[in-house]
Amino acid sequence: MGLVDNTPGLVPHQKKVTLSDNYLSFTDGTNTFAQQYLPELYEAEVERYGNRTLQGFLRMVGAEMPMTSDQVIWSEQNRLHVSFDGCTIASNTAITVPLEAGKSCPVRVGQTIVVSEGLVTLKGRVTAVSAVVAGPPRVCTLTVETYKVANMAGLAGVASAAKIFVYGSEFGKGAKGMETFNASVANGGTNAQEVAAIQPDFTQHNNKPIILKDFYEVSGSDASQIGWVEVATEDGTSGYLWYLKAESETRLRFEDYLEMSMVEAEKKGAGMAVSGLEGSEGLFAAIEDRGNIYNDFAGAAAPGSGALGDFDAILKQLDKQGAIEENMLFLSRATALDFDDMIAAMNGGYASTGAASYGLFNNEEDMALNFGFSGFRRGSYDFYKTDWKYLNDASTRGLTADIDGVLIPAGTSTVYDQMLGQNIRRPFLHVRYRASEADDRRMKSWVVGSVGGAYTSGLDAMQVHFLSERCLCVQGANNFVLFKSTV
Repeated sequence: MGLVDNTPGLVPHQKKVTLSDNYLSFTDGTNTFAQQYLPELYEAEVERYGNRTLQGFLRMVGAEMPMTSDQVIWSEQNRLHVSFDGCTIASNTAITVPLEAGKSCPVRVGQTIVVSEGLVTLKGRVTAVSAVVAGPPRVCTLTVETYKVANMAGLAGVASAAKIFVYGSEFGKGAKGMETFNASVANGGTNAQEVAAIQPDFTQHNNKPIILKDFYEVSGSDASQIGWVEVATEDGTSGYLWYLKAESETRLRFEDYLEMSMVEAEKKGAGMAVSGLEGSEGLFAAIEDRGNIYNDFAGAAAPGSGALGDFDAILKQLDKQGAIEENMLFLSRATALDFDDMIAAMNGGYASTGAASYGLFNNEEDMALNFGFSGFRRGSYDFYKTDWKYLNDASTRGLTADIDGVLIPAGTSTVYDQMLGQNIRRPFLHVRYRASEADDRRMKSWVVGSVGGAYTSGLDAMQVHFLSERCLCVQGANNFVLFKSTV
């Protein structure tokens, strides 16, 4: 007897009837065109993650401006008053003051100062300023006569823990005017002094744009194929052509990268090799370098009013910086709830969103709420808080959960623009992108190949390319606060 083939096959019938031998199982692994009955199909794709895009943060708080150079440079003013931390009380009458590299001593003979070690504070008058010792460390020594006590014996021996600041000056009748030490004369052997003024100084910062690229490709055959599933994306693209969804999502992902790169970018460290590239300074890097860090907000505090002590510590730090009246809080979900509990635990004057002035939004509460912000006032500051999706999304910072939020000052700052040669007003946070009359690189896209209306090459495919060149300017970073989690 020969072999028996038990493989199910189609048996023709004269009428359209359902029999065990005239259709194949859809789950038997063959899935051939012999399948007579198709499964019930939901045509629309299920949007199980909601709106997946993350962009929009920079549009809320900043601006985008073109530039034509490989580098953007700006200058920020330094503090107006003279003060030093980390001083050493060298003797009963001498204070050693640390100086920055290349800086001279701004304290002059005749000026009056406050000297503090924390528990002990006294006041005195500078009678002599020594020549600068190049070091390291670079220092100068002040000779001080005190007002209330005989000398600084109560502070003598304090190493690198004393603080001083200048609060004025005092001179006798007929005395010569303000003088500063002339190191060049002193080095010649003469303890002479000459009149000089304190020259204002500034701090210069710079950043370089990075070039971002991406592309999508679909072959000519796939581009002419109609799929079964109706697709739709966040930018309104819809239809039964699957490649439209893929191209649209590539564009959306790239636009998210434009913002994420401005938040996360890092400059190359000294001695680091990153394929010869320099990197760029993003928001988080700028705040970590020049701003304020607060670890574990409300972490050790009880829910509600227990977090108020943490928040007041932040206010005290803001007082020491620019004291910008209006600030925006972009928070993770957990930290936003901590703020809600904190505000709810306050007295009735603070419990409602109407307690704050909505000057940032033309003083309209509805406008603020439409943007997703709720406001409150504490001390002399107004705060507008909202959830930041980037910190909650499970495929971005919600995955690492190490950043709890960021406080960003509202308004503008006045800086000296090296390229324009004049003072300019800019938002504290803004993006600069490369552009000229010949080429605008803010967000470029182009199609190559021989499919989809492009006839630029013999490639039997459509390639959609994306490119941008940009960097972020974080001006006045000392007014920003980064909330970090260490648990």
